[in-house]
Order: sequence, then C-alpha cells, then structure tokens
Amino acid sequence: MKKVFKYDFLGRDLIVEVGELAKQADGAVLVRYGDTVVLSVCVMGKEVIGQDFFPLQVLYQEKLYSVGKIPGGFIKREGRPSDVATLAARLIDRPIRPMFDENLRQEIQVVNTVLSVDPDNSPEMAALFGTSLCLGISKIPFDGPVAGVIVGKIGDELVINPTASQVELSSLSLTVAGTKDAICMVEAGASELSEKEMLEALMFGEKQIKELCKFEQEIIEEIGEEKIELAKAELDPDIEKAVIEYATNDMLKAIQIKSKLEKYAAIDEVKARTVENFAEIYADDENKEEKIAQVEKIVNLIEAREVRKLIIDKKIRPDGRKMDEIRPLSCDIDLLPRTHGSALFTRGETQSLAVTTLGAIGEHQILDGLGLEDTKRFMLHYNFPAFSVGETGRYGAPGRREIGHGALGERALAQVIPSEEEFPYTIRVVSEILESNGSSSQATICAGSLSLMAAGVPIKAPVAGIAMGLIQDEETKKYTILTDIQGLEDHMGDMDFKVAGTKKGICALQMDIKIKGVTEKILKEALAQAKKARLEILDVMSKCIKEPRKCLSEYAPKIETFMINPEKIKDVIGRGGEMITKIILEASQVKTVNDKDAVKVDLEDDGRVIIYHQDASIIAKTRKMIEEVVREVEINAIYTGKVTKVEDFGCFVELWPNCEGLVHVSELDLKRVDKPKDIVSVGDKIIVKALGYDNRGRLNLSRKAALPKKEIKDKKKD
Repeated sequence: MKKVFKYDFLGRDLIVEVGELAKQADGAVLVRYGDTVVLSVCVMGKEVIGQDFFPLQVLYQEKLYSVGKIPGGFIKREGRPSDVATLAARLIDRPIRPMFDENLRQEIQVVNTVLSVDPDNSPEMAALFGTSLCLGISKIPFDGPVAGVIVGKIGDELVINPTASQVELSSLSLTVAGTKDAICMVEAGASELSEKEMLEALMFGEKQIKELCKFEQEIIEEIGEEKIELAKAELDPDIEKAVIEYATNDMLKAIQIKSKLEKYAAIDEVKARTVENFAEIYADDENKEEKIAQVEKIVNLIEAREVRKLIIDKKIRPDGRKMDEIRPLSCDIDLLPRTHGSALFTRGETQSLAVTTLGAIGEHQILDGLGLEDTKRFMLHYNFPAFSVGETGRYGAPGRREIGHGALGERALAQVIPSEEEFPYTIRVVSEILESNGSSSQATICAGSLSLMAAGVPIKAPVAGIAMGLIQDEETKKYTILTDIQGLEDHMGDMDFKVAGTKKGICALQMDIKIKGVTEKILKEALAQAKKARLEILDVMSKCIKEPRKCLSEYAPKIETFMINPEKIKDVIGRGGEMITKIILEASQVKTVNDKDAVKVDLEDDGRVIIYHQDASIIAKTRKMIEEVVREVEINAIYTGKVTKVEDFGCFVELWPNCEGLVHVSELDLKRVDKPKDIVSVGDKIIVKALGYDNRGRLNLSRKAALPKKEIKDKKKD
C-alpha cells in the first residue's frame, strides 16, 4: 500500500513515497525534492561472504532523460558512470558506511536512480536522504538515520541547498552529512574562507541535518521493519589471551620502525611468525582452520590497538614525530624540459610529480551529464600506480579512488585559477604519484600549485594541503589530533580530515570518519592545527618558486586576443568552414587543419578571437588574414582597389580579399563614358570612393568622386 510523507524543508517540499515502486527490494523509497526525483533501493544478500571486509556497494545512476537529453556518441545509451556520478556515489557511501557493524559479512547494495532533475534541488542530497531512509525502513541492520545538506555563502549570508543562480554567487560549496548527534562527512570548495567562517558553515549545516534526521525517524517509526539479528563472529578468549601474550611486544617494536617498507615488512613478519607458531600448536586440532583464522584476526587487532594506545596514552607516533609535526618536505620544479610546467613535491615517503599543460580554449572538456555546466577548462587528473607503494597491481581506467582524489585536488586549485578573460587557455594538471605513505591527494595539490606557477599560469595564490587524523577512545572519549598522517595512522585511525588552502584561507575540505561522528570541538582544533601546518608547507614551497612566472614555456602555445564585430564571425568561418580552413592552412603552411603545426583559432560568440601558436609570426599572419575578412568599408573613404571584371554597365573593384564593389559606368569618370573598357582594364589599380550599400547589400563605389581635385579642375576646363 502506497504511503506518502511530506515535509516543508526551508520552503521547499520534500516528499517521500513508499510502497508503490520496487516492492521486491528490502527497502525502496521515491524521494521528490522540488522537481528532482530519485528512487533509492537497498538489498541484502542471502549468503554470508567469506571476506575480511564489509561488502557494501553504493551506486548512483544518472539517467540523461532526467534532464531531457539523449546521450552523446554512437551508442546513445548510458555507459560507464561519469566522474560526477562516481563522486556522488562516494559522497553517499562515506557517511553511511560507519553506521553498519564492521563485522557484517552479507553483501549490501544500495542503488540510487536519478529519474528527474531540477537544477535548483540537488539530486545528490535527495539520493543521500533516500539511501538512509530505504536502509532505515528495511530489515537491514543500520544505525541511522543520516542526512546531508549543501551550504552556500552569498556575501555574509549562509544558505542551505542553494539554487542554481545562488551557486553562481556563492563563495562556498560545502556538502556536510551527519546524524542527529554529530557530523560524519564533509566535502567543500571555498574561495579562501577563514577557519572561523568554515566552522560556522559546518555548524549551520548540522542544525538542518538534525531536522532531516528527525523527519526520517518519524517515517521509520511508522513503517519501518524490525531489524534482523545477524550472527557475529566472536573471538575465543583463550586464543585471544595467548596471541596477545605471544605477539604484543614484537608488534610494538615493529610499528615504531620509521621507514614505511621496513615497518610493514617487520609487521608482516610478526604476523607470519605468530600464525606459524599457533599453526604448530593447533596442528592436530579438528578446528584448526577456524582457530588460525581467529589468530590472524587477533594479531591484526593487536596492531591497531598498539598504534592507538601509543598515540592516545603515550603521545608517541609510530615514526616518532610530535603530534603536530610534518614529515620532511622538499620541492623542485622544471624536471621535464619539454612540458609546459612541471614540479615534484615530496613529504616524507609521499611524492607527487605534477605536470601542467596549456591548450586552446577549444580543447576544453565536454561534459555529458545532468548539470548545467557542459564544458570545463581546468582539469586535474590523479594517477596512483601500484609501484608507488611497492606492489604489483591492476593498470587501466581510473577507479573511484583516483577520480575522487583528482576531484579534491581540482576543487582546491580551481579556486585560484584565473578567469578565461585573464588567461584564455584550457589548463590540465596531471599528478603522477611516485611514492605513497599517506595523503597523496594533498601532495598532489602542493605539486600541482608549483607546476602551475612554473608554467606561468597567473594563479591568485599558491595552495597547499595537509591531512589531519584523529585517534579517539570510544569509552573515555579521550582523543588526539594528528598532523600529516601517514598510511598506518590513516588505516588505524578514526578520521581522515584533509584541508587545503592559501595563506589567506581554505580552498577545499574533505572529511571521512570511521566512528559515528565528530564534535564541534574536534573540528575547531583540527582546523587550527591544519592552518599551522599549511602555512609551514607554503613557506617551503615559496623557497622553490615565489610567484607565477611572467612568461610561458617556449613549448607552450603563444596567444593573441582581439575583438571583431560578432556579426562577422560567420564570414570568418565561411560556408561549411571554408574560410577559416583556408586561413589556417595558408597561415600555418600545413596541409590539414589537424596538423600538429597548424595554428588554432577560437571564435567566441561575443566577437572575441583567440589565436594560439608557438610561432609569433604565424599568429600575426593569421590575425592579418582574419582582419582582412572582417574589415568593414568606411563610407565616403577613399580606397585603392583592383579591377576584377569589366562589364558594359561598369566595373567591379576588389578593395581587399572578399570585399568587392561596383563602379557604375556613370561613376567611372567626370565625362560621359560609353564603354567602361575604354577607361579601365582587368588588373588595373584605381582609386575609388565608397558611396554606401544598396537595398540588396551591394557596395557602390565611385572613381569619379575619388579623382584628385586638380584632375577634376583640368577635366572641367576640357
């Protein structure tokens, strides 16, 4: 039976429909937020999967019919998820994952299908709300509800879920998710906001999240199913005690080795030795495999417990650093001679090589998605090869992690990228992670900023990023905040809080946690500690390169911009592109417009012409040819033209290429002319005066009116 629940969320209707669609799923809700409609369903597998991780999969499916579009390309149907869809799925996954028991081993799938999109009402937030609610009303054990909002800032005013027009004016795009008690996920891009402003925005969003969670809870209480009890693996206390006594001291020594590879090798050796020891003890036990599996789990728990105890109780980090100490930093630029800009940033055992490439505006990325934006001129791509952590692995298309880390770096650097008017180039930054031991996304931001400056991109200010961590005791709530977390601290910790910005303020923020939520106090301390670290990193970066170079690489395309009458754009292009093709081929001296040496010409709707080439003389020649095409005749002005054709009624005169007018026989001379060929011949150069255009747009010229005054007097005497 269909049930409808309605809530007025800050002046906009939030409607939930349950019981009509997808009835065979464990939970299904249709969420209507304005004209945005998302179907969220969840299903739990019947079998227990023998894996050592929680098998949760969150999907976000964009349907182009939701915005009245037909997919591009030849296939004409939705294919692999777009980057936006991948990021949306991650955005939903991150806040709901901590709400499940980590020992759950039955596969859970959540599928969000976007059916209709209203640009003023976020489908991502509707999908997050629907995800939490469909899980909440189902039998699946889920410790929700969870909800999220987008916070914008227009002037000094904070706005919840800004409309498309408000987004254009906003200095902040903050997505925050949480429960009724605390914040559990943050994703933000900002125009250099202060830590105080960011914290205010977070708390402003949290207030509205509580209201949404309350609405969810009311629905769950009315129609929700009873949660099923799942069998949980319990550890044998005798085995646990024996393994702890055997392995703890060796594990404590191993985790305090400073070098990552040596540390991990030592940890693996302790684990292998422990398993081998207990394999001998249980050699004749009929439940040997089950007990050895417990030994492996216990020794992993020992590793996590000892790392956490060291940090919380003794304030000792695995590599011996202070809680707010950054690992050694180094920077270098211009490693690659033929690229437009390159930089290497190293922080401890994490290293990013960033390369900047400049291209014509026409080389921008075309987006085939649900948003209003259909092109992108600044891109940052992040690559994480397996060798960066000393392993073999899969190579191919980028995965969710690579797309997510690239998007975070792009969001941070996009805040300082000059406008198209200031710097009319398409800009691509690629980060190659060569070594990784924690927070390679923030190393990407630092290296990317350096490479942009080395390439001569006039960014507003350098940007640096740092990753903060948290270790918190669940019982005592005692906690420690860590600056510049390494891989082990990230894996064993409770929070990964990335903060990127300039000296002035924050440009990007991302927070993921493994606990139920974090308090305002923790966020405030983490932001303050991150600012201190960010300023330290920016100081090191400034010693490498202080500001963007004033000139571009000799291998980067040079540029010239000028304006023409917008109505003349069609003349420059010509029928079927004939004229612009002719200009490109003649100016560049190439055979095809796709030749790598061909000049690039971008024509904007406002009449702006942008020419790119490495050779300034080719740019100048291209400009001259375009100016000849768009050059306009000035009425009553005197011109020297070439006779191209002689007829009985007059002659045609070319003032310049593609500009021709008629000198009527009556305008050829002061005296009567019977035959124009008696006065002019094809190829003659004569002076003419522009009289204007007739009602059919044809140019009329006069030789008679252009004759010198002395010649006119002489003819009158004759």
